[in-house]
Amino acid sequence: MAEQYYFITAAELAQKGQTQIPDELVGNKNLIYSSPATLAFNSPGAQGFGVKRAGLAVPDSVMLLVAPRCCGRNTSALAAPGNLGERFFYLLLDDTDIVTGRHLVRIPDAVKEVCDSLPKPPSAVMICITCVDALLGTDMERVCRKCTERAGVPVEPCYMYALTREGRLPPMVQVRKSVYSLLKPLPKRSDAVNILGFFTALREDCELRFLLRNAGVKVIRELAGCADFNAYLQMAEANFNIVLNQEARYAAADLEKRLGIPSVELTRLYQIDKVRRQYQLFGAAIGAEFDDAKYYDEAALAIETFRQNHGKISFSVGEWLNGDPFELAVALLRYGFEVPEIFGTVGESNFVWVKKIAQLSPDTRISSNLSPTMMLYKDNEVHCDAFIGKDAAYYHPGVPGVNWNTEDQPFGYAGIKALFTGLDEALRAGKEKK
Repeated sequence: MAEQYYFITAAELAQKGQTQIPDELVGNKNLIYSSPATLAFNSPGAQGFGVKRAGLAVPDSVMLLVAPRCCGRNTSALAAPGNLGERFFYLLLDDTDIVTGRHLVRIPDAVKEVCDSLPKPPSAVMICITCVDALLGTDMERVCRKCTERAGVPVEPCYMYALTREGRLPPMVQVRKSVYSLLKPLPKRSDAVNILGFFTALREDCELRFLLRNAGVKVIRELAGCADFNAYLQMAEANFNIVLNQEARYAAADLEKRLGIPSVELTRLYQIDKVRRQYQLFGAAIGAEFDDAKYYDEAALAIETFRQNHGKISFSVGEWLNGDPFELAVALLRYGFEVPEIFGTVGESNFVWVKKIAQLSPDTRISSNLSPTMMLYKDNEVHCDAFIGKDAAYYHPGVPGVNWNTEDQPFGYAGIKALFTGLDEALRAGKEKK
């Protein structure tokens, strides 16, 4: 067994290149160590917005979980947040079901029974299925059509296939397509847009909404802001979609194909100059000129105030947070701070940031929460003055910082401002305790 936890420096990783990322950093080539970070996504339905909770983002919908008892049991943990427990129903499988697939003929009747048991029919029934049906090769599209005929309500599949996490269409990509699949064609409004990507809403102070309104957009819709199913259906009248999370690309492509709604993609960034440049390009793409000076100045002031109050401190950056840990690390380094370590999953989308980190801080250690060697990590392995990310907090008990994984989604200048304001408050509170 290894004598210490695995890490590789940014310089070493950048030198290896994107095609030679060490196996220790690749999730599907290792045993899974369930650190606090992996507990959030080890199973696609374990916590937060896994497939189960995400599927219920459709207003007034319910979910039928078709699964063995073990999968049904852990769903009960989701009953507390938002009273979701009242919207879950179960068709539990026994050994014979799993071997023969006989449960498939029972699903339409189960859906009908669920609908009949409710005071009023649900807007839709989302059928959540697990790896059992992935291995059986179940045609869930066909099953859902039979369910719709039997129950008289729309029925859509939600694939909780942990086996596909490393594939082209992992569970959280598939479920984003599912939650928008009930939209039907409507006449387009030139002043309406949708924001796709998250299952909860952007922060109230996010400047993106204000910039869009100043550009003539009157209707801005997010899935989380739809009060009922009729409001959800109105998303189909959007002139275009704004994709804020790359996991929603597949859903956006489907909406363009089915409903003729084109999309533009924006990235969540913490480098203030990159945010400004992105807005400039976005404005040029839609024929608008955004006046973002006010929001830029507010974010810049928050960064400078933090720097003056706390100096050139060092951060441990985790991956259980609202953002890409490697892009966030680049932002911190460019602002004049130190980042001695990062916990994160390296892939095609963020390797460009690894190369930038190698230039700015070649000795920064990069580790994966998926590595079993993380059990050997000691809280004095690397010195840091603050943490960002709930997993980084676990590795550094007693160090001040922010979990930065709340459900009100940070984006743009508002996200930068909120991050440094939160860090300032956390470090001040830490000093007061001492």
